[in-house]
Amino acid sequence: MPGRHLPNSDEVRAAYREGEEAVMLLFIGLVAKIQELEARLNKDSHNSSKPPTSDGLKKPPKHGLRHKSGKKSGGQMGHEGHRLEAVANPKNIVVHPVTRCRGCQASLEELEAEKYEKRQVFDLPDEVRLEVTEHRAEIKDCPKCGEVNQGEFPEGVSQATQYGPRVRAQMVYFNTYQFVPLERTVEIIQDLYQQPISEGVVVAAVHEVARQVKPVNAQVKEHLTKTEEAVHFDESGMRVGGLKWLHSASTALATLFEIHAKRGQEAMDKIGILPKRTGWCIHDYWKPYLTYQQAKHGLCGAHLLRELTFLVENYLQAWMEPMIKLLTEIRLAVEAAKAQGQTALSDEQITNFKNRYDQLVAEGLLANPPPEPTGKRGRVKQTPPKNLLDRLRDHPDMVLAFMYDFKVPFDNNQAERDIRMAKLKQKISGCFRSDDGSEDFCQVRSYISTSRKNGQPILNALYWALISTPFIPTFLAVKAAE
Repeated sequence: MPGRHLPNSDEVRAAYREGEEAVMLLFIGLVAKIQELEARLNKDSHNSSKPPTSDGLKKPPKHGLRHKSGKKSGGQMGHEGHRLEAVANPKNIVVHPVTRCRGCQASLEELEAEKYEKRQVFDLPDEVRLEVTEHRAEIKDCPKCGEVNQGEFPEGVSQATQYGPRVRAQMVYFNTYQFVPLERTVEIIQDLYQQPISEGVVVAAVHEVARQVKPVNAQVKEHLTKTEEAVHFDESGMRVGGLKWLHSASTALATLFEIHAKRGQEAMDKIGILPKRTGWCIHDYWKPYLTYQQAKHGLCGAHLLRELTFLVENYLQAWMEPMIKLLTEIRLAVEAAKAQGQTALSDEQITNFKNRYDQLVAEGLLANPPPEPTGKRGRVKQTPPKNLLDRLRDHPDMVLAFMYDFKVPFDNNQAERDIRMAKLKQKISGCFRSDDGSEDFCQVRSYISTSRKNGQPILNALYWALISTPFIPTFLAVKAAE
């Protein structure tokens, strides 16, 4: 069928006049186009990289990638529970006296209590207000020489009136960690402390944290560039005036976000991690990643399973479901081997899995031959099954990297979890108002994510940044000491 459009009446009549073969070609092309359009409509979060929020009110997915664990919901046997524990020295004690006997009504006011039943209530004071501390620097004239002398204010006390680091940390916490919009952050501070503030105060606090944590994030970037641990990469669109791209690089203990006008190699070169990495880089099949051939690449297995699920639902062929089962079987075998303290699968297991993989790819390629040349310039459009099969054929070492090297994770969920939080900010608070605002957000959010991964309370980490002593993760401090 010429082009990608549906046939018009002239094309239908022309095919009819040419005979049965032309009508069949037209019909086959039309069926392919309808299948393509239906497949596009059937894409959602369970069979593609579309976010769950794009699903709308659709029914539950037909094929889920998660499997039931067989466990009941809630806490499991042997799990240590958590509850509100009583404190040894409460600030306030209220005694509820016994004045009369319930039986005979005799007075008991003069008797000492034999014991107490205690119940503790955890709550806030009736009114919480900001505590104002006035700093007074003495001024003295020297009686001998007339020199005027003044005491030194503490570091950070630079204005006639200003907000302290703890309440400013809360402003940044609400706005950048909990993604509360500026206007509502102002309302929260006012409602909590009966203290009116402006949006500019919140913006200034965020900018100050960003300035203070920039050196820490620079060390994180250096770590992500050189670490032997697998580093996860992802990117997602963000609105900063127009469309820009948020790039992330992360491990279980470190996170770095940077924003750039481009999505591909130009941005990756500017950020500077991928061009220098020689270790494992985990990502989806976004081709600019593969231009960095000095690095080792692992493709996200979760992405592959979602793609295969989409193909099963829209282009069902004999090789597809067995490929899903094979990748899942390999993942479970790797997890079982790790649980037993092994550092690799046996040679026999690897050979068996690889042979089955190659056989399924070969079967798929037989069922999806290359499209006929159209005589036009450019690459001939292929079906989604053929595109995926080409990737499975051309990059088996990347697809199965987690099987060959246990340091390689099966999926890129680490990056997706990290970048999802940044995307949530845009959904709740809207787009960024300026480039400076987006860059401050990346600095602060990188620091917050890294701090949280290293077990630090976020409010404390923000407070430390605002008193010029930002939190430095242990792995960076150890490296600096070496």
